[in-house]
Amino acid sequence: MIHMDPQERRQLQLERLQSTLNRACRNVRFHQERFEAAGRDPAEIQRLEDLQRIGFTYRRDLGEHYPYGLFAVPLRDIVRIHTASGTTLKPAVSGYTRQDLLVWREIVARALEAGGVSPADILQITLDPGLSNWGRDYKEGAEAVGASVIPYTPLSLEKQVMVLRDYRTSVLVTTPASAGQLAMHLHLTGVQPALLGLKRLILVGEPVAAGLRAELEARLQVETWQHYGLSEVPGPAIGFECSRHAGLHINEDHFLPEIVDPASGEVLPEGETGELVLTTLTTRAFPLIRFRTGDRARFIPGACDCGVTLRRIAWLAERTDEMLSIRGVKVSPDQVRATIQAALGRLPGNCRFFRRVQDARHWLEVWIGIDDGLFSDEIKELQRLIQTVGSRLEEGLGVPVTVRILEGRSFAADPGDPESDRG
Repeated sequence: MIHMDPQERRQLQLERLQSTLNRACRNVRFHQERFEAAGRDPAEIQRLEDLQRIGFTYRRDLGEHYPYGLFAVPLRDIVRIHTASGTTLKPAVSGYTRQDLLVWREIVARALEAGGVSPADILQITLDPGLSNWGRDYKEGAEAVGASVIPYTPLSLEKQVMVLRDYRTSVLVTTPASAGQLAMHLHLTGVQPALLGLKRLILVGEPVAAGLRAELEARLQVETWQHYGLSEVPGPAIGFECSRHAGLHINEDHFLPEIVDPASGEVLPEGETGELVLTTLTTRAFPLIRFRTGDRARFIPGACDCGVTLRRIAWLAERTDEMLSIRGVKVSPDQVRATIQAALGRLPGNCRFFRRVQDARHWLEVWIGIDDGLFSDEIKELQRLIQTVGSRLEEGLGVPVTVRILEGRSFAADPGDPESDRG
């Protein structure tokens, strides 16, 4: 598939798209209504370009049809159910049939093999709880390749290093933020990377800047590969780097990619930067049609020297929506506000939150302003409020959270961290 002639692949995409649209419109009321609103019938989609006549699917649609409203097969055919952080208190729920899991295993295995992973490797998975679903996908993909796998398990940095050293891990699947923390920890504790067996980093969750990438490779003495994925679509390795490291190949036999203008929604010409939109082509349980990812990207023109004919994208750091990316986990400002409101019984008038980056640590920091509804002379009561909000957010988002209750000038002050994203 990865070396297929592009014209043959377009025909395969069209056939798979037509099958997906027919199944989705037959079994999912949401998709039926979208086609009706556009005055279209799935049978009218005779070219890939015809899909542009249909509207988009947004993250909010996943929450509004919680939990099973977007499933295209009976629940008895679902063998795995995943949840991801949504845009409200309701998570985004996706399901898999047995066939879906086999396809996803193939997708991840393909991406790992492109990064040089082989049966000779020992692969370790280190991700935050918000990406724990991906840990299972990488485990199964690596097993398909024949590599030995140390599955995803939450560990302290000290324990992670112990496993890396003692188990002779050669491939580490992690986020750029976690890799940065690992490099700093090794430096502070005096552990030489040469003492480890680590050879490759598979970086997932968020794009990695060229400067950070070069720094990680130098400090950890490894080669890095980037994978692109989405929890909602649902999973990792939708796009992957080959040995040329010249953009990410999209698994076009399983996903139809588009680049659209974030404001108008119009499809952009080849090479222009816009928002990546994805349509699933082989997902049976949870088909998504023209899903707006919020990720900024552009198609890279021309064929790749590696011989893989799958189209490539450049994945850019800026987003087209208000989502914050924290350690690879997408955090919705609306979900943060809704969680705070649920924890306190009200949404304080003064409430700010930021993505914080300091000493290779990434976390969500929340500022809540003191008002009459929150004021208390009891330090213990304020500490309880902080703990309640923090634990609710960490549970719902799967990322580290720090909560601060401030008043007056302290609340009005600028956070002062140039690496902070603000919500």
